[in-house]
Amino acid sequence: MTEYYTRMGDGKRVLMSKDAIFADLVAGSADAADMGGIPDLTSAEIEKLFEIISDKNRVVGVEPGNEVVLTYDIGQLDFTGDNGNSGNGVDVGRLESALLHERALGADTFELAHADYSIKPVKPVISNEMQTMEEIQNEIVAPYFYGAMPNMGLYYKPDGPYGNPADLMREYKIEEAMDQAEKAAVHLARDIEYVSTRLVAAGADGFNFDTTASAGDADCVGTLNGVKALRKACPDTYINVGMSGESVMGIHGMIEFEGQVVAGLYPHQQVKLAEKAGANVFGAVVNTNTSKSLAWNLARSVAFTKVCVEKSSIPVHANMGMGVGGIPMCETAPIDAVTRCNKAMVEIAKVDGI
Repeated sequence: MTEYYTRMGDGKRVLMSKDAIFADLVAGSADAADMGGIPDLTSAEIEKLFEIISDKNRVVGVEPGNEVVLTYDIGQLDFTGDNGNSGNGVDVGRLESALLHERALGADTFELAHADYSIKPVKPVISNEMQTMEEIQNEIVAPYFYGAMPNMGLYYKPDGPYGNPADLMREYKIEEAMDQAEKAAVHLARDIEYVSTRLVAAGADGFNFDTTASAGDADCVGTLNGVKALRKACPDTYINVGMSGESVMGIHGMIEFEGQVVAGLYPHQQVKLAEKAGANVFGAVVNTNTSKSLAWNLARSVAFTKVCVEKSSIPVHANMGMGVGGIPMCETAPIDAVTRCNKAMVEIAKVDGI
């Protein structure tokens, strides 16, 4: 029986038969359909996925004419950070990193980022970030954004002024937990407006809100309200809203944006709220299950993302990195898995960018 080298969701290299791969493709698609209330992938799409996964070449690519725009998060930290932060430990400055990405690596876009990559720690050093943004804009040609996570967890004690909803709920203080989450969301939106409008004024071509809703549904609402304020203040700026998970965690449970409860929303529903807030581009996320195969995870990710693209009126740039988009959850994602997942997202899900 012919077997094919492929991966598990934790990156482990395994051999699988054609029948086993097909079975996992069907099962992954069915899981997405069941959870999201969306259609299964068609038999033709399952066949196409099998062709991509079973390709004997180590690295695969899209067919000519199917190329898409590549965007990047975390900025220069992929050079300067250590292995624990997905970096390479190369000691270069932020200007040098930006120019290397543009002129050596051929990046379509790039971004400036703070070492903590979160909104809250940028606020006290906003003048420094504005100066750096202006300096690098004088040197770089590619669209150059600013990137940061909303990261509303930093607004809860012991790092911030508000009570931690998780701690409060353990004490059965449910209403207090909801109240603290709502207040933190207002504070987050205010900080987003403060930071983002100043960086756009300093010359940023746009703003990338990365890992939206990582602290749950209140984080999502706070971010969307911040995006709404940025869009009002800077009507022409580029705004990318990238999510942190395929479903918004209902930590608050009832908090709303524009009359819509956000807890439990999937990518094809999340994108509609991003549109209302004023985003130009949406970063769809589907999480990887480390105990399942690449085939299972990829079929599931493609099924979710395909519907998101169909429902969206703005471009969708799928988040494709360690632990999302079907890609294995390991620090340095294997290139064979990365290229297969990217090709499937472009040619089957029809994403506008990666």
